[in-house]
Amino acid sequence: MVNIQDVKPDPAPSLLTPQDSVVLLVDHQPQMFFGTTSTDRGDIINATVGLAKAAKVFDVPVVLTTVAAKTFSGPLLGPLADQFPGVEPIDRTTMNCWEDARVVDAVKATGRPKIVMAGLWTEVCIALAGLSARAQGYEVYVPTDACGGVSLEAHENALRRITQHGIVTTTWLTTMLEWQRDWGRTETYDAVSKVVMEHAGAYGLGVAYAHSMIKQ
Repeated sequence: MVNIQDVKPDPAPSLLTPQDSVVLLVDHQPQMFFGTTSTDRGDIINATVGLAKAAKVFDVPVVLTTVAAKTFSGPLLGPLADQFPGVEPIDRTTMNCWEDARVVDAVKATGRPKIVMAGLWTEVCIALAGLSARAQGYEVYVPTDACGGVSLEAHENALRRITQHGIVTTTWLTTMLEWQRDWGRTETYDAVSKVVMEHAGAYGLGVAYAHSMIKQ
């Protein structure tokens, strides 16, 4: 029952903010992409780079991880690595990155209670890590378009599994707009618009069109 006297224009505490979020990007590597068939791989790359750029706009810390980069899976996705020059991803042997102390310590060091987690594959590296972090009290958000599985069935099964444990599914664009939330926040308006135009497809075209019309 709603107590009308308590209603006020405040955001829900479950909403992401730049101050309470950390982004964990897991295993966006060639070998992992080779086995990904749940959706178009180019779309996953676009979403992942869009998410990374969004995190940079809002100064949200990003933890990068790879698995067996030098012996099996290859280096971090080039367009993603380009966003973080000089940053060496944490290279693991574990499929569940939450079983690697370096990854956990890197997330803990940010002091952020909400993890935005994306990677390959959804059913292994994201589901296992997400469930593990959630079990220890973290709020976990998964931009599903920056993830992919070995099959559509595997990807969708993983999403059903994690949502049953309170993990929130979202998209990279939703995440960025949730961080922005108010177009009156002019300090990030232009940078967000730029990311939208570069990565948000038809919406990005619309923003570019609007900007061009305003300048006329």
